[in-house]
Amino acid sequence: MKITAVKPYPINIGTGSQLVVKVETDSGIYGWGASGLSGREYAVIGALKHYAPLIIGKDPMQIGAIWQDLYRGQYFEGGRVLTAAISAIDIALYDIKGKTLKVPVYELLGGKQRDFVTCFASIRFSTLEELINQSKRLVNEGWDMLRLAPAEFEEQEDTSRFEPRESIAIIAEWMLALRKEIGNKITIGIDYHSRLSLAETYSFMKRMPEGTLDFIEEPIRDETPGAYEALRKMIDIPFAIGEEFSSKWQFLPFIERNIAQYARVDVCNVGGITEAMKVASMAEAHYIDLMPHNPLGPICTAATIHLAAASPNFSWLEELNTGAHGSTNDSKFYPVQPKLQGARYPVLDTPGLGVEVNEALAQESKFIPVEIPRLRKTDGSFTNW
Repeated sequence: MKITAVKPYPINIGTGSQLVVKVETDSGIYGWGASGLSGREYAVIGALKHYAPLIIGKDPMQIGAIWQDLYRGQYFEGGRVLTAAISAIDIALYDIKGKTLKVPVYELLGGKQRDFVTCFASIRFSTLEELINQSKRLVNEGWDMLRLAPAEFEEQEDTSRFEPRESIAIIAEWMLALRKEIGNKITIGIDYHSRLSLAETYSFMKRMPEGTLDFIEEPIRDETPGAYEALRKMIDIPFAIGEEFSSKWQFLPFIERNIAQYARVDVCNVGGITEAMKVASMAEAHYIDLMPHNPLGPICTAATIHLAAASPNFSWLEELNTGAHGSTNDSKFYPVQPKLQGARYPVLDTPGLGVEVNEALAQESKFIPVEIPRLRKTDGSFTNW
């Protein structure tokens, strides 16, 4: 069996964008993968145009060798654009191999270690009422872990203005109110999306009693591990870090120095299932659990379910389709996809990934690139969204 084609399809679903990739073979068996570099789909398509001639004619079963060739096959190794392209190819190759051998992908990773994959619910909110109402609804539906994404600035007349000190004063009060409303049995984390500084993060956490939050996700940018080490000395709450990392090497200092307590590995960015399994093993050796990043669609979800099924050190899988962000799993594009059962995904025995894409619809759909919002402080300077 030989690879015959690599076909990228950028698509719009809901308010977002996705890049799905089909790898075809001369046997008629094909695989689906996805890139995680949302908003820069054209850049990844460019990388795929470089990679396609390198893998056409190769045996798709040799996944590890193909990964090494693509990663090492240029002088400038790595980087988010290249690893997003490698991720899509790698996931598609696992899909092909699973279908060829008539086994689910997790069987290629050592077999399943759990029967279902537990998820956390994402809550994006701009008012206290919205936060409380969404949280109560989800708890009543059986969710026992909530990850919060504050967007209180969207209630302003100027929705592009973000002042960190104003935000932490408001959100800290709302966290206290939420904990009082839903009690102590529910796990609560917050994703400040790298909008804060070290000092601001310290101030935020000091405004809340111990036990209000169970973890904080990437309050500051992640380029400098030493900055997080300094923050660790200031506050004692677990950190969830790594959704932007594009290799095991980026994870390495955060794992080895015990900076991250949850590894937010993204299979569609880090280098696919091949690299994600290595991150999982590194994390396991340091008693760090996986909390995979999953902001895309059913291909990313399916690939991550297989990763989670085969990894002993797994905590929760991110689930966006809880009323917080709109749908990322449109059944018109994905007629076959993982189905959420309550707050978890069952681990099925479907060969390959267990996802199918409506290729005809993807071909005919007009793609419109999506840019993330831009936030500025009151003085006009840029800050992170």
